[in-house]
Order: sequence, then C-alpha cells, then structure tokens
Amino acid sequence: MFSYLEGRVTERDLDCMTVDVGGVGFLVYASPQTISQADSDRCRIYTRVVFKENGMDIFGFLTKEEREMFDRLTAVSGVGPKTALGVLGALPVRQLALAVVTGDVKAIKSAPGIGPKTAKALMARCRAFLFPTLYEGFGIPPLEAAACGAPEIIVSDTPCMREVYGPSAAYIDLAVNHGDVDSITPAQAPAAAVLARYSWDRSAEKLLQILTA
Repeated sequence: MFSYLEGRVTERDLDCMTVDVGGVGFLVYASPQTISQADSDRCRIYTRVVFKENGMDIFGFLTKEEREMFDRLTAVSGVGPKTALGVLGALPVRQLALAVVTGDVKAIKSAPGIGPKTAKALMARCRAFLFPTLYEGFGIPPLEAAACGAPEIIVSDTPCMREVYGPSAAYIDLAVNHGDVDSITPAQAPAAAVLARYSWDRSAEKLLQILTA
C-alpha cells in the first residue's frame, strides 16, 4: 500500500481528518496532536492501512517514529489501532518509549483503554530495562521491571547492584561505557530469577516477622 499521503487538510474532527490529495479526500484517523499540527495548506502524513471485514482504515502520523511506535503497540495482544492512537495521544513518542523502558506502569495506564495487564504486556515486549544510575543503592525499579516481564535488566556495575542481582542482570560500567548496550555481556540467568529472592510479598513477610517478633 502507500507509505504516505501528501496534500491539504480540508476537514478536522476529534479523531480523524480529511487529506485532499489531487482532488481525492482520504479519511485519516490520527491522534489529536497530529490532527492539530498537520499543516492545512501542505502536509505529509505517514500512513498505516489496517484492513477489516467491511473495508479498511487509514491511520496517519506526522513522523515515521510515531508510525513505528504505532506498529509496536498494535503488535501487543489486546491493543487495537484505536487504542494505540489513544496511547500516542496521551504520551509523546519519546515519553512513551521512556515509560516502557523504565517500567513506568502508571504513565502507560494513563492512556485510555490501557489497563495493568496491557501495560505489563507492553513492557514485556521491550528489549531490555536499562537502569544505569549510580545513586540508587538497592535499585527497586529493575525489580519492578523484572516482575512485569522485562526480558533483560541492565544495571550499573557497582558492588551493591551485583549483590542484589547477581547473574540475573547485565552490568554497565558508566566510566567506560556511555550507553552502548550492544557491547554489554548478557545476563547469565533470567531477569525473573531475582524475584525468587526479592519481591514485595517476601519483603512484606519479613517486615511482618520483624514487627511481630
């Protein structure tokens, strides 16, 4: 199909707009930001065509990056095209990518139609969870990412992080590596393995034991 439409925006609605290309008006569904920012006189809208039983829908984006994120969202079970647009409307592409990588379930759930189950499914599709800070002694965010199904967690190469995560994490030395994830030695054990030792349930049990001792 076509990769983009280039023409004039002649009509705008809450969730769609009409793009006139050579006298032919294409109904394009898009996020509110795309609809408001598209130039009325001349614009290029990158597209993704979704077929359905009674026809097809065209979804539009101002950038290729936004379209790529749309594709990633719709690849997750339970996320349809309209829900994906709702997510892109609630969170800019970079902010959404950061929310997925950092395991920010609350930010992802702020999008309409996204519940805890779908938010976790989105994070489970990420390549890795990167937590390079040197100032978080225990590193709770990586544990939460592992609990949500992140396939791999990467943390700063410090004694405290190695004590907590052991072979269940990959390590990055910030003194010599400034973000080249491909050069990092992969973890030797699944990220979820660390949850056998650390979890909110186990922490609650230990706290209860201390309080009732």
